[in-house]
Amino acid sequence: MKYIILGLFLTFTSCDAQKTLRENQELETSFRVFGKGNPILIINGGPGMNSEGFVEIAKEIAALNYQAIIYDQRGTGNSKLEVIDSSTITMDLMVQDMEHLRKKLNIKKWTVFGHSFGGLLATYYASKYPNAIDKIIFSSSGGVNLNFLNYVSQRINANLTPAEQDSLTYYQNAKIPESERIIKRAAFLSKAYVYDKSKAPLIANRLTQVNFKINGLVFQDLQRIKFDFTNKFKNFKKPVLVIQGKNDIIRIETAKEIADSFGNANIVLIDHCGHYGWLDAKKIYMDSLKTFLEDKKLNTGEE
Repeated sequence: MKYIILGLFLTFTSCDAQKTLRENQELETSFRVFGKGNPILIINGGPGMNSEGFVEIAKEIAALNYQAIIYDQRGTGNSKLEVIDSSTITMDLMVQDMEHLRKKLNIKKWTVFGHSFGGLLATYYASKYPNAIDKIIFSSSGGVNLNFLNYVSQRINANLTPAEQDSLTYYQNAKIPESERIIKRAAFLSKAYVYDKSKAPLIANRLTQVNFKINGLVFQDLQRIKFDFTNKFKNFKKPVLVIQGKNDIIRIETAKEIADSFGNANIVLIDHCGHYGWLDAKKIYMDSLKTFLEDKKLNTGEE
């Protein structure tokens, strides 16, 4: 069975007001800002998911004395589109939304943090607007090409027990009400994304919120533009961090491929950690972010 990778995040309540930025008659980009300091744009995974689950990681980063910015990608959350099709959901438009947000917030340069699918968006943004970037963080990212699509289904299955695999297969096609099928499927699929299985229900909640039409349109566009930036950033000298759990649905080889594609990259690999470093290994994950952002020597965790 084939699965599309989803970057899933937890839902927390934010005390910061949601704001919108009108780009044109087609779209208002919804965003939130936490803290003060050097700005960090957090790009959530998906595609086809809102940024609500990034509130907690934004607060953690803000606590390190940085300005953390989260936003709903076009067509998700409160960044609503009247028409959702191949003309309104493209990688080019998505990075233009990011750049428009930067300019309207009067930010000269920012650190770009991309988790899961967000890492693909960070890569594409870096290819279009390299001078707008201070640093890049790739968190459990698909990264610089689409090679992860060749194995991610197998990695998901490998992180599930045989009984969980059977249940997931059943609920993929079960002839039951759609709402029930989505909830049941999410309950089993979520277990593949975390090392600490007690965290799976939090991920399952997000899995039920995916806009699969947007998800499919984005991957269709990635194929159309032949997304592949392998070794295309050797002259990109800004600092890059690649951080990933060793038990992720993304292979370590992919993390290394991302790091190898950049001229000034560090890689941190975390033991007993799946797709969500801030859930499975919060202290190591946050300490690594802090060390990187402060330009200090990292503990890579490589053997």
